[in-house]
Amino acid sequence: MADPRIIDVQLDEATIIWRNADVEQERRIAIFDLIEGNVFKPLRVHPDGYAGPYKLALRVEEGRLALDMAREDGTPLESVILGLGRFRRPIRDYFAICDSYYQAIRQSTAQQIETVDMARRAIHNEAADMLIERLEGKIEVDFDTARRLFTLICVLHIKG
Repeated sequence: MADPRIIDVQLDEATIIWRNADVEQERRIAIFDLIEGNVFKPLRVHPDGYAGPYKLALRVEEGRLALDMAREDGTPLESVILGLGRFRRPIRDYFAICDSYYQAIRQSTAQQIETVDMARRAIHNEAADMLIERLEGKIEVDFDTARRLFTLICVLHIKG
């Protein structure tokens, strides 16, 4: 019986060079929310018909994102590799707006925080749409899953 969802997410710790408390909180929330509710359906049919649930490991290698998928028991299934060139700008913009957001939380008015948060969500939404497009023909995901995966992709790009 098909169960097209992620039940576990791991990030390649060797890829994450630096993170602060704000980033760590974003990572924890993204993983929690992703596990709680997601749609993740690889489109490649496996010979034995396996169709989920999936354990997912994310890593960046030579400028590419690798999504390593495994069965519920941890047996590797396949990896999907995506070029990250188109994501460089959204990642950079997202980092910049997140820095502004964290500063605003500490010292700005509620209206200023809301304005920055709206800009942050807009960048995040655009990047989620781009991720859905890049996964087309490989993995079907819903919008919320794409948003949370983009957050985790950003965590993998923090250089300090």
